[in-house]
Amino acid sequence: MSHKEVFIIVTTPTVAGYRIKKVLGVVTGLSPRTRGVGGKFVASIQSMLGGEVSAFTSELEKARIEAIERAKENAQKMGANAIVGLDIETSEVFQGVVIISVTGTAVIIEPE
Repeated sequence: MSHKEVFIIVTTPTVAGYRIKKVLGVVTGLSPRTRGVGGKFVASIQSMLGGEVSAFTSELEKARIEAIERAKENAQKMGANAIVGLDIETSEVFQGVVIISVTGTAVIIEPE
C-alpha cells in the first residue's frame, strides 16, 4: 500500500463505491485500561456530583483509538486495505480493569 492510499475502516459490511475483491479473515485489537488511584479518586467525586466521569471518559477514548489502530495494523500485516463490519465492545474483566475489544473483517477492496 502506498502512502497515498487510504485505509478504510467501517462498521458496515460494505463500503459505498467499492467492491470487496478478497476477504482475508477476522482481525482484532484489544486495549485494556485501569483507573489509577488518582483517576478513581476523581471519578468517585464526579460520580457523587452526578454527570459524566470525565477522568475515565478520556482513558476509554484513548483505548478505543488504540484498539482500532491495533486491528488496522493486524489487517495490514495480512495485506488488507480495509476493515469492514468493525464491532467495538467494552467489558470489565476485573474490578477496575476495562478492556476495549474491536473485531472486524480484513478485506481488499477496489473502486467499483
